[in-house]
Amino acid sequence: MIKPERLHEGDCVGIIAPAGPPDEKELFNGMDKLKQMKLTPVPARNLFQKKMYLAGKDEERLEDLHSMFLDPAIKAIICARGGYGTARLAPYLDYSIIRSNPKVFWGYSDITYLHMAIQMYSGLVTFHAPMVASDLGKNDCKIETFHTFSQLFYPHANLFNRFNSTIEVIKSGCGSGRIVGGNLTLLTDSLGTEFEISTSGRILFFEEVNEPAYRIDAMLTHMKWAGKFENVCGVVIGDIKAVKGESEKIRELLYEFFCNAPFPVVRGLEIGHCQPNYGIPLGVQAHLDTDRISLMIEPGVE
Repeated sequence: MIKPERLHEGDCVGIIAPAGPPDEKELFNGMDKLKQMKLTPVPARNLFQKKMYLAGKDEERLEDLHSMFLDPAIKAIICARGGYGTARLAPYLDYSIIRSNPKVFWGYSDITYLHMAIQMYSGLVTFHAPMVASDLGKNDCKIETFHTFSQLFYPHANLFNRFNSTIEVIKSGCGSGRIVGGNLTLLTDSLGTEFEISTSGRILFFEEVNEPAYRIDAMLTHMKWAGKFENVCGVVIGDIKAVKGESEKIRELLYEFFCNAPFPVVRGLEIGHCQPNYGIPLGVQAHLDTDRISLMIEPGVE
């Protein structure tokens, strides 16, 4: 896997919306937060386009992604928000452009599809991490979310343990491997396509938002029958933001589904549609140890 270069104060970072259109007030609030980090946000040419539930035509969103990777002045690409739309772009990406111009690619939720595609066909480490409008631009954005960007300036391992997170053990054990994953809906959507996630010998991470317990059950079952849990080295469950009245059902489901797994499983990490929302690199080595109740993920930049 290719690790992108670290950032430095004053670096230009491209802001793109490869899925849904961002709220403009939240977008500008989020870009102000990036300026506070001593970064220079550069809006993509088509950032403010709208086409129904998409942030512009497929061609426009694709152009923005390509142009940001091609521009040598841009040192990182940060997504404005998720929503829907990245699966429509994946078949048309020029992966040779990304492979030849590696840089930080940062986002989550619907961006999961691009994480899978870019890692598969470009070999670039990417980041499942808070976005400009939907995280930094919100009034309830917590300082920890702001601070998670520091890993881009000063490469350090991400450590989650009982002292600094809400991590809970479902199934005991230890496992090491490259960490992959993202939003559970998008992971399930990839099955049967040329972008289907590979989990063998890896630690699988997933998170979800506003789905009832039966839908999460259906997606996990789909993943199971597709063989995605057969050779994993561990499972890490991030934030599962539940619709009203579903939290306890989901908790029970997760324990029932994974309690007899032959690999370690933890849940409750504040990664996903939550505050704080911690960013993690995908495609790097990670070690899960339930005896120490810890997840260690190596740095995502050099």
